[in-house]
Amino acid sequence: MNTFTNLVLAAAEEAEHSIEYGDGGIFAEWAWLLVIVPFVAFVAIVFFGKRLPRQGGEIAVGAMAFVFIYAAILFVINTVEGVVFEHSVEVARIGSFAIEWGWVVDGLSSMMYLVIGLLAFLIFTYALGYMEGDVRPTWFFAAFTLFAGSMLLLVSAPNLIQLIVGWEGVGLASYLLIGHWWEDKENSSAGMKAFYVNKVADIGLVIGAFVLAIPVGSFRISDVLDAVVGNSGDIEAVAFWGAALLFIGAMGKSAQFPLHVWLPDAMAGPTPVSALMHAATMVTAGVYLLGRMYPLYAEMAAEARVPVLIIGTITLIIAGLLAVVQDDIKKVLAYSTVSQLGYMVAAMGAGAYTAGLFHLWTHAFFKGLLFLGAGSVIHSVHSNNMSDMGGLRKPMPVTFGTFVAGTLALAGIFPLAGFFSKDEILAAFNYEGYTAVLVIGVVGAFVTAFYMARTVFLTFYGTYKGHGRPHESPRVMTMPMVVLAGLAVVGGWVNIPGLYTGFTDWVGTRAQTFAEHHAESFDWPVVAIGLTAAFLGIVAGYFLYYRDEETQQARDSFRIPLLWPLLEHKYYLDDLYMNGIVTPIKGPIARFVDWTNSYVLDGIVNAAGFVTRALARFVYQDLDQRGIDLALNGVAYSTDDLAGRTRLLQTGKVQQYAGATVIGAVLLVIGFVVFG
Repeated sequence: MNTFTNLVLAAAEEAEHSIEYGDGGIFAEWAWLLVIVPFVAFVAIVFFGKRLPRQGGEIAVGAMAFVFIYAAILFVINTVEGVVFEHSVEVARIGSFAIEWGWVVDGLSSMMYLVIGLLAFLIFTYALGYMEGDVRPTWFFAAFTLFAGSMLLLVSAPNLIQLIVGWEGVGLASYLLIGHWWEDKENSSAGMKAFYVNKVADIGLVIGAFVLAIPVGSFRISDVLDAVVGNSGDIEAVAFWGAALLFIGAMGKSAQFPLHVWLPDAMAGPTPVSALMHAATMVTAGVYLLGRMYPLYAEMAAEARVPVLIIGTITLIIAGLLAVVQDDIKKVLAYSTVSQLGYMVAAMGAGAYTAGLFHLWTHAFFKGLLFLGAGSVIHSVHSNNMSDMGGLRKPMPVTFGTFVAGTLALAGIFPLAGFFSKDEILAAFNYEGYTAVLVIGVVGAFVTAFYMARTVFLTFYGTYKGHGRPHESPRVMTMPMVVLAGLAVVGGWVNIPGLYTGFTDWVGTRAQTFAEHHAESFDWPVVAIGLTAAFLGIVAGYFLYYRDEETQQARDSFRIPLLWPLLEHKYYLDDLYMNGIVTPIKGPIARFVDWTNSYVLDGIVNAAGFVTRALARFVYQDLDQRGIDLALNGVAYSTDDLAGRTRLLQTGKVQQYAGATVIGAVLLVIGFVVFG
């Protein structure tokens, strides 16, 4: 019995894998609770949510409160200790490859845990008020909690397989929540568009994971990065292609050109979904992936950073320009999100690891706040369009004040959060010698300030143009906005060049750090240029949009003849995808596939069935029935007839037997005489 027990324990220990630096203590060892609790809450909401006063919302908020508190403790421990803790348990094996589940606690993951936990807790609380009276609140909170669990599964992943599972989980939750109000076909179509575009990109992620794992012999991220650092195995031959394929996956989730088209349409979902998933957390998964795999991009696959930089730069400017012409307030913020994601990706491509992640950190606060502010306005005026708004600063003072704080942070005004992170990105462009990218980044800063000034003036100034009586949102919605407004102000103070660079230390706790830290002091010329661009954008927005037209319609009085039609048609990319891909697939390609299926494939199958049936009929009727069975039956009949005739000779009379014996003897003698 003792021998058997020892064998079981030895097998269990062999199936586990741990790495630990620093003293993470019990909180690092039990960090798997961060992932499990949201999934348990999801199941509880599905089965018991409808019986509760808040339709399951209280379970969701409670689970996110736990995640936030636990993540905050881990964050503090990591800040003090600089912990790197990784634990994996083998759950299956495919050939020589172990399929594992586990969790990672380090500076990068701890930062993401805190962002997800804090934003989720605040936005889930906000959703209690926003979704009150909704047709399916229980399902909403269940799917929302499923997203949180999947996002934490992704961030906690110590291996590429678990990362892919979490990646697909957030994609599924996004599809469900974008189409939450599926009765409107526009909403369900937006959900499908997001799902399909991301699936195209996910192919790159999956193939890239296998391309990197096979030469190493392991899906563990630490093993892959160790092979990169140690230049071991055959990974050098596939490093570029593996990195490029992973970036394709990141392009989909982080909405990079030309796969950005799904994110603005995703605004069809409820505003809390837009705030948490499509602004603060899910869309940053691609940036997180680049950060987690950064040693690969810094060492063997340095050439792969070139397309990363180019795609990020293109995205930051084209999306910012698209935000200028939008009337839907959520789509303004959606294109703004795409643009800011472009800044993060371009920073990674330029080698500014810390700057890209720092902008992820600050952007989560002020962009989550702006979406909540937009939701508060929509909740009040029952319209998404700024042409139905105006003059809302007086009836909605809390929403107005917090929205302005988020706007200034996004525009990069000192000393709000966005100033520090965006300045660090621009300084990195300058330091690395990417002058053209720096110029585009500065133009993007001007455009950002311009479209946000336009949004503030059209929404909160002038006169109200809608119907009904605008009112401030309830405290359950405004309090999360106030908290995020505070973070939008002070969130950037954790990485001030020359004063305090705690954030740099938080995200650089791995044994090997490839982040290039050039933020020992401010790059004052870049600071001056960036701030000037932001102020000029606000001033231009003021002169163009502060006053209403005499018709009381908030319409654009500023239009550039060739540029504006291009922007209003979104560079015709959606038309290109619809007319060049979707419509042909739904039209001639679908008909061709249907014809091929009906007449070619079905014809082959039917012909095979006909031949098989004819052959079976021939075998059964001709060979079996008329051949084999007839022959066997003939032999049996002849044998039976012969036996019947032979049986007549068996009379039982001795004299007949004696006579037959004599006749036989005579015949034998005659034969002997004749033939002998």
